Amino acid sequence: MKIGLLDTLRAANPVVLNISNFVTVQDVANGINAIGASPIMSEEIAETREMVQISSAVALNLGAFSKPQVDHILAMGQAANELHKPLVIDPVAVGAIAYRKQVATDLMSQFQVDVIRGNAGEIAALADVEWQAKGIDAGSGNQDLVEIAKACAQKQHCVVILSGETDVITDGERVVKVHNGTPLFQLHVGSGDMLSSIVAAFCAVSDGDYFEAAQTACVVFAAIGELVAKELKEERPGTFSARLMDALHLTTVADIEKIAQFD
Repeated sequence: MKIGLLDTLRAANPVVLNISNFVTVQDVANGINAIGASPIMSEEIAETREMVQISSAVALNLGAFSKPQVDHILAMGQAANELHKPLVIDPVAVGAIAYRKQVATDLMSQFQVDVIRGNAGEIAALADVEWQAKGIDAGSGNQDLVEIAKACAQKQHCVVILSGETDVITDGERVVKVHNGTPLFQLHVGSGDMLSSIVAAFCAVSDGDYFEAAQTACVVFAAIGELVAKELKEERPGTFSARLMDALHLTTVADIEKIAQFD
């Protein structure tokens, strides 16, 4: 685990291009900026290629989209491939809504994603594993989460992050589990979307090692959230959100190394 990649990110200040969920766009932009990268958002298909050219990585969020936006997501994914920019996708609620799964799988058949970040329900859906998803939440099931993540990675030929109480990161063969975190992430709707774009920022400075980038992003984000939660005596999601932004900016590699838990 190269936690020092956080310092590399802050020194490089990579530009992360996002197609965002309107529900969480401000959280995502602020999170990218706070950790040391530079966010840019796009809602216009005509600017796609030029936007991708000036960016270091691309993050596509499927949290809220219309048919014209699907065309934009497709164009951006294909441009990222053509211009060799790392590509991260967040397949929001594909385990709960059949149409969303159809859109996500159709898109990923037309471009190659480098990292998928989702909860158990979303990753199970993309792996065609039975699971009881619940809206944007992970839902429930009896299958082994590591095997679900590996199956998805093998099917989609990419790195997969299955987020949860323990984050599972895999390239289909190798597996890392991150044990840091806090239940307060579940009370802050933008946390998952923020992580997906922060993963893209780490991919931008990883020299093509997206498995390393994904696991490092997960331990950094989870450990920072844990540090913030330890300062709160009660579950205060609003306070947590504000302090998380501060901590993304101020937390050091040494701070994270002291509490990082992974295997």
